[in-house]
Amino acid sequence: METFLQQLINGLTIGGFYAVVALGYTMVYGVLKLINFAHGDMFMWGTLAGWGLLTTVLAGFTDLDLIAILMVSVLIIAFVGVMGMTIERVAYRPLRTAGRLSPIISALGAAFILESVARNVSDARWRTYPEGLLKELPDLRLTEKVALSGLQMIMLVICGSIMVGLYLFVQRTRVGTAMRAVSLDHNVSRLMGINVDRIISIVFFIGPALGGLAGLLVGIYYGSFNFTLGWTFGLKAFISAILGGIGNIPGAVLGGFILGVAETMVVAYGPDLGLPDASAWKDAIAYVLLVIILIVRPTGLLGETVAEKV
Repeated sequence: METFLQQLINGLTIGGFYAVVALGYTMVYGVLKLINFAHGDMFMWGTLAGWGLLTTVLAGFTDLDLIAILMVSVLIIAFVGVMGMTIERVAYRPLRTAGRLSPIISALGAAFILESVARNVSDARWRTYPEGLLKELPDLRLTEKVALSGLQMIMLVICGSIMVGLYLFVQRTRVGTAMRAVSLDHNVSRLMGINVDRIISIVFFIGPALGGLAGLLVGIYYGSFNFTLGWTFGLKAFISAILGGIGNIPGAVLGGFILGVAETMVVAYGPDLGLPDASAWKDAIAYVLLVIILIVRPTGLLGETVAEKV
């Protein structure tokens, strides 16, 4: 039981990262019905930019963990958010009225460009965050063998705050109401006086900005990364969005937590199930869950089937 509880804590922490990144996928799909395949690489740029700032410009502040991380967080939100808006303006907006395939190809092209630049910037090597960031926070010991580390507490609080804050923003603000209107019908939204292009730009700022912030958190949590992080982590976040129902904010959160917990449970209990190297199967569980959900409930756990008029 104690092993289960500890792995549940670990899984919820990792799932929180997946959920925050999945929110970016689900927001863009909600307003454009487009899968932003460059989102994972923008998430990775948050990790890369965080490493660059903490090891160069803000290297002298790393003893003041929270101050340094807050400063880096603000810079990354602005940097990755503007990156998202720029990609939308250059790569997606000109193809908005084109066929379904053209925006997908453009999104993949943007992803490859971001990854290639990151590979050159990082010299295609594993990079390590400064040691000791947030490591001295006290642990919360639940039982003799089960503990919630201070770092995990911080990560869960930040990720949870992002999820709740975004949900309230979408549900209770004028901009959020406009986002929901645009997600239903662009033309009707224009007739109601909504600047659709502006709303889409805002979505492409918020989604990547949150992804970039999650990238910083992942870098701090794991301590090291390389330029392929955007592809592997981004794909899992995309699967999380599909699990919960892409286009649905609570669904993205639910899918992220399910995937995170499933991965940690496979690693913990895999040997008992006949998997000698269970950690090697950790990545495969995401695709197993994807196949199952597409067969059983193609719209996702919280997704709704919408009838389309022909």
